[in-house]
Amino acid sequence: MTKLILNKLDYLRIQKCIDEAKELKSITVSESESLMKELNSAEILEPEKIPFNVVTMNSIVKIRFLNSNKQIQFQIVYPRQANVREQKISIFSPIATALIGYKVGDEIEWIVPGGLTKIRIDDIIYQPEASGDYNL
Repeated sequence: MTKLILNKLDYLRIQKCIDEAKELKSITVSESESLMKELNSAEILEPEKIPFNVVTMNSIVKIRFLNSNKQIQFQIVYPRQANVREQKISIFSPIATALIGYKVGDEIEWIVPGGLTKIRIDDIIYQPEASGDYNL
């Protein structure tokens, strides 16, 4: 399995969002546990040390569903910024949780309502760290 890589600031901010969401009961225990498991398995790096091909917060990613060859693009954002019409998906969504910390070319198994599917990260259109935006 690929070792996840997370920006230290993202790690701390996501933890804070999880704590707030648990207090507000806006995420379930299983959702928070799933995300914390992902976070705690990651290698944590300073923002300047994040490789350009890693999915981070505020990244715009292009993924492909390998079973259907369908490709979609969206931005992974914090819960308050989520807006499906603008293709901004909350880190609390299962797909964002599945992608954070992985690299371009990685394939991830993901459970959708229709069952298990496999997705591949085809491209990162924008990654804040690669653009020098270390504090987004």
